[in-house]
Amino acid sequence: MSELNLELAKKLIESAEKESSDIGVQMVISIVDAGGNLIATHRMDDAWIASLDVAQNKAWTSVALKMPTSALEEATVPKAELFGLNTTNQGRIVVFGGGIPLEKDGKVVGAVGVSGGSVPQDVQVAEAAVKAFEDNK
Repeated sequence: MSELNLELAKKLIESAEKESSDIGVQMVISIVDAGGNLIATHRMDDAWIASLDVAQNKAWTSVALKMPTSALEEATVPKAELFGLNTTNQGRIVVFGGGIPLEKDGKVVGAVGVSGGSVPQDVQVAEAAVKAFEDNK
């Protein structure tokens, strides 16, 4: 299966949820398509409600900028060249880890966004979804 659709999004979410359960953190996992349009969001029991927006915005940021959100951390601190980037695009840009693009044949076809734990935990769970996507190519 190569097209990013609901069926595949569910598989990516399932992989991410398993990783999240393995580390004992309740997460929100979002999958968007190449245009940043939401395909699916999954909120685990007791995951923070605030993580709904954060997870979707991490995925959107990864598609909009064609990079992991973690790549923005250093460039957006005060006095850095992209300071204030997170205030653009109606505040949708997220400048810390947990959003990762999904790539096929060198092209960004969507992204995953994860929120609910520490930044390293969010990245770890997002990476599980990316691995499932790569295994499905």
